[in-house]
Amino acid sequence: MLGEIEDYAILFLDQHGFVRSWNKGSELIKGYTAEEMLGMDFRSFYTEEAQANKIPDHLLEEAVLNGKAHHRGWRIKKNGEQFWAHVTITAVYDEENEVIGFSKFTRDLTDKLNAEKALKEYARVLEFRNKELEQFVYIASHDLQEPLLTVKNFVGLLKKEYGEQFDENGSLYLDYIAESTEKMKHLIKGVLDYARLGTHEAKELVDCNDLMATLQEEFSEEIGALRLEVDCENLEVSYDNLPRVPAYEKALKQLFRRLFSNALKFRKKEGILKIQVTAAYEDQHWNFEFKDNGIGIEERYKDKIFLIFQRLNSKEAYPGHGIGLSHCKKIVELHGGEIFVKSALNEGSTFCFSLKNDK
Repeated sequence: MLGEIEDYAILFLDQHGFVRSWNKGSELIKGYTAEEMLGMDFRSFYTEEAQANKIPDHLLEEAVLNGKAHHRGWRIKKNGEQFWAHVTITAVYDEENEVIGFSKFTRDLTDKLNAEKALKEYARVLEFRNKELEQFVYIASHDLQEPLLTVKNFVGLLKKEYGEQFDENGSLYLDYIAESTEKMKHLIKGVLDYARLGTHEAKELVDCNDLMATLQEEFSEEIGALRLEVDCENLEVSYDNLPRVPAYEKALKQLFRRLFSNALKFRKKEGILKIQVTAAYEDQHWNFEFKDNGIGIEERYKDKIFLIFQRLNSKEAYPGHGIGLSHCKKIVELHGGEIFVKSALNEGSTFCFSLKNDK
């Protein structure tokens, strides 16, 4: 059975460290044939540096003293290539408890080592990129907004002090400038909010019922004006309730607020707007459905709506900057989930998203 194992090099050594038996894994990992390995000094599998430092001998001594020795390091194949190995050497005793040899198990961990190196390099690059992003956020929050504020202030001064001297076209141009600077201000804020999502915040248990109660209070005027019906229920329990989930509280509140706000904004002009929020637990995730009976979305736009600065409707009909749902997507992904929409034109929308229950 040991002879047929291919994932491990399994050798038996005599008390001096010479090979007395081997398995197929030894041939595959080290590159020697069975005939070549018989009688070899196991020290030849080690690098020159390891041999100079007497590491093979120290391992045998440790196995004699403690019964077993472990070591990770570079080993040499027949063709001269090096591989990263995990080695376990165990002393073998006779009936009088005298050491008569050793068993040696070797596993090739080169692929694992390379994967770990690649992961560390990726983490290093990611940390560098994050620092760049933080620098961008700083610049955007200060340097980009300052000239916008200057333009806005001077437009206001022009209107106030020289407004009567402008003809109809001049006044229209000033209005366009003021409108564009205001739009740019909101776009910059949206990008900043997007970049800051999930930073410098720890996860905690958040009660989604409290979130919904807060939202209804925040939008109380709109709800009263629309005769809005809100229905919150949890499909996992017998009584109406939403779960407590491990989340970044500010980000999750923003997710619920944006979906709630979208339902209000894209309602039908007639009838009562209905919003229904449900949640069910499956496969370590809470799966939410945020359903409304609004204007709905065409099939071809179901992916586009989650891209930043993408709009489906004119700003005159539905004001906004095309940022909200891109924020929702990032928030859900920060929580280890996915978001998509089920919708049909004039038949309402159901935003489905999952949150990983990892606490």
